[in-house]
Amino acid sequence: MSYPSVIELRQYTLHPGRRDDLIELFDREFVATQEAVGIQVLGQFRTPVDPDRFVWLRGFPDMAARRQALTAFYDGPAWAEHRAAANATMIDSDDVLLLRPESGELSAGVRAWPGVYLATLCFLDHPVDAEFRALFRAEVAPMLAETGAPAPAAFSTEYAENTFPRLPVRTGEHAFGWLTRFSSMVALAGHESARVRTAAWTRLRARLRAEPTALPLLPTTGSALK
Repeated sequence: MSYPSVIELRQYTLHPGRRDDLIELFDREFVATQEAVGIQVLGQFRTPVDPDRFVWLRGFPDMAARRQALTAFYDGPAWAEHRAAANATMIDSDDVLLLRPESGELSAGVRAWPGVYLATLCFLDHPVDAEFRALFRAEVAPMLAETGAPAPAAFSTEYAENTFPRLPVRTGEHAFGWLTRFSSMVALAGHESARVRTAAWTRLRARLRAEPTALPLLPTTGSALK
């Protein structure tokens, strides 16, 4: 399956103590069944900053394929059988960013050791433009490599109309973000500490409407991203 051109970053707020229940159900019932209808389930994660948040990524070849695949899944037998149990764990499931790849790729598969990820999200007052992309390419990406986070997979807002309105996505956002992998939480923390002291980080922050959001992510057992 080719690398997706449309990616959803989904963050669910769960009832206290229910995250492991959802993860067990999701990894068992909702990965293979989504893949079977053409959805690439890229990764499922816990985050240590919030015990009641579940984060996952899925991808599609294009917006038309997204509509077809989501219709097949949410009208299909797996969701019909298990949606009540899944929904019972959730307070909110509408924090969804629709994204398109900018550079790099998410590399799934078996790893020699388990890793952790850091999702960094930046929000602008205007659509991501050539000037911002040039800043990321020329200054931010090299700085990330120098501080222990080489070759990030970068994304920006996909502005196409939501082709599956049964599942809302955030609108009016101008997002640019990237995902990087580390060998441990110690390595991740070291990178975060180092990058905020660089000139490239200062110049990046000056272009944003708010401080970047940093979200550490721990892959679940069933996650393709390890």
